[in-house]
Amino acid sequence: MTLLIVIIALALIFDYINGFHDAANSIATVVSTKVLTPFQAVLWAALFNTVAFWIFKDHAVANSISKTVYKDFITLPVIFSGLLAAIFWNLLTWWYGIPSSSSHTLIGGFAGAAIAHALMIKGIDYSWAKIVDADTILKTILFIFLAPIIGIIISVFITVVTIMRNVWIRLCIISVVTLATVLMFDHFEASKMNENVQKFYGIDKYKKEVANIKEELKTNKSDTTLLANLAINEEKLAKATAFYEQIKPSIENFDQLGADSIAAMASTNGWLKTVAISRLKDEVRNANDFLVLEAMAPENKDAKAEYTIAKTTTEGYKAPLKLYLEGAIDLDSTLILVNSIYPIQSKNSDKVKAKITKFNIEKTFSSEIDKADNSMIVYGIIGSSILFMLVYIYVEKIKTPTARSVAYMFKKLQLFSSAAFSIGHGGNDAQKVMGIIGAALIASGSIQDFGQLPNWVPVACYLAIGLGTMSGGWKIIKTMGSRITKVTPLEGVAAETAGAFTLFFTGQMGIPVSTTHTITGSIIGVGATKRLSAVRWGVTTNLLWAWVLTIPVSGVLAAITYFIVSYFTKCVLKHPLPFQYYRQS
Repeated sequence: MTLLIVIIALALIFDYINGFHDAANSIATVVSTKVLTPFQAVLWAALFNTVAFWIFKDHAVANSISKTVYKDFITLPVIFSGLLAAIFWNLLTWWYGIPSSSSHTLIGGFAGAAIAHALMIKGIDYSWAKIVDADTILKTILFIFLAPIIGIIISVFITVVTIMRNVWIRLCIISVVTLATVLMFDHFEASKMNENVQKFYGIDKYKKEVANIKEELKTNKSDTTLLANLAINEEKLAKATAFYEQIKPSIENFDQLGADSIAAMASTNGWLKTVAISRLKDEVRNANDFLVLEAMAPENKDAKAEYTIAKTTTEGYKAPLKLYLEGAIDLDSTLILVNSIYPIQSKNSDKVKAKITKFNIEKTFSSEIDKADNSMIVYGIIGSSILFMLVYIYVEKIKTPTARSVAYMFKKLQLFSSAAFSIGHGGNDAQKVMGIIGAALIASGSIQDFGQLPNWVPVACYLAIGLGTMSGGWKIIKTMGSRITKVTPLEGVAAETAGAFTLFFTGQMGIPVSTTHTITGSIIGVGATKRLSAVRWGVTTNLLWAWVLTIPVSGVLAAITYFIVSYFTKCVLKHPLPFQYYRQS
């Protein structure tokens, strides 16, 4: 528990450092164009970093980060080592004014420490593909290059459209692009909602189990145990898929029905009964320290032996819990039957009672659906487009346009665009730390999966990054705001809007990207719109090297840190079981 608390504290410290390390990303252009003073800018950015908490419901980026390393190799020392390495690299690059990626530092540190841990226990010939999630790592590496390219394309497009002489053509283009963007985000919402419902029913888990068993059967075709397990999991998959197919039409009409109505309908039709029993079983055994036992099993023989027994035996909880949910028996009778199957420790008795009495499958299902709702982002995109169009009409058609009035307009609009980028920064980067804390809570046995992340985690992460931003990052501001290219208020609006859109877009896809890379690409785009020579390509090349080296360097630092931590742990510390499991004879 002590190490878990230390890790959470370190994660929030990293989030704070991320705030002032990446503050320049949010405020560099608004400071360099003298729209705000540096002090005003950091307060402005910090405010909207925190506002992101109310906008991003589905923490897709955090979920991706927590799954960077496979569960078998996530331990508290691994997370601790990765965080230490990430903090060191972040502070080093901040000191030298290098706008490296805090996101990639964290991912590299996490993966590097996990690989070191796996190689120590499995041997140096163990496949890395079995340690880290290749898809997450590859997507992250790919977007080192794609994020700035997307930023360049969008910022060039915004700049070209903005300087068009015919305001009516400009408004038509904005309207068409806005409609296309809204449709794209609606597609993201529908895909994520269906994914959440499938996960709720365990379809992904059953598919994985079936695939693994089939792979084993290739070498053991006549293994009766494997064949029996295959039949059981295929039956579970078929039932779960049938329930999902029944609910799917309602999910497609989410905008008309809402999450609560869909959940109520599913409950009334009995589509939640089977999953309710399974979920309540998990909650009861988890309240009895089952997850703690699971977390200790890989490195403790006694815990592993008890975990093997508990994992099988506690499946028997389903029978009495089913009777309770059907109203056939009361709470006391349920507890007696549960205790006879696998005993509830006295210290956990109240927790188990609370889990049973407060259990509400309908509310849980509604929450899972609602997480994918991105209407706040969609309304924001529509509202932003309307604002820009009204400002253009007012300045260029209602008032007589002058160089001074147009410049003043873009200075005001830059307040809005910098706020949008700060929301994207807060939503994207705070989620990465949420992913690390979530992984730590899973490794410690506090929660079963990322979906059970406590509410205090996102609150703490958003506050930490907001406070960090208030501390500023003045060394990097010079690089981002003037050394790449000189930025005018118009170009500042284009760059920040492009950066914000890129962050919202990748956030909906659950891809962890760098705000540094995103805004750098956007600034390059507005510079290149004037002429290619307006961009200082020498500075850009140096930045690219920093980006490419961040993941491997932080990974190596984390691996070295893990070896040191592991040596210290073996020499100085002992790991007794923090609780005593018992079973009735």
